[in-house]
Amino acid sequence: MRLALDEAHRAVQGGDVPVGAVVLSTDGTTVLATGHNEREATGDPTAHAEVLAIRGAAQRLGEWRLTGCTLVVTLEPCAMCAGALVQSRVDRVVYGARDEKAGAVGSVWDLVRDRRLNHRPEVIGGVLEDECASLLTRFFRDR
Repeated sequence: MRLALDEAHRAVQGGDVPVGAVVLSTDGTTVLATGHNEREATGDPTAHAEVLAIRGAAQRLGEWRLTGCTLVVTLEPCAMCAGALVQSRVDRVVYGARDEKAGAVGSVWDLVRDRRLNHRPEVIGGVLEDECASLLTRFFRDR
């Protein structure tokens, strides 16, 4: 989560919401890819930290299936990112702060654990939650 927080700080430098993500390999120790929000920098509405990290990991592996991989992200994923997690076959999602407005892995919706889906990643929430949440709170307060 510390690496994801470092990525979140990079997002702020680009004028974006401080969300950072890291994809870990099946051994849980090798970083395959990182990402941070880049919507403002790129003008791309899909440039969320999770999507960018998933793209990077798939490119590095040369495979769209990220079976066995873990995505670590500072904020609970939204519906778009939850869909990307299911489609990429990520095995585990670890997030920091809950998103009571748009969270889609347990807060508002629970898309990744819908029984109708053929792939349902494990979800672990609340890792360094206070630190992740305070970064977001400071960002929006300063705006």
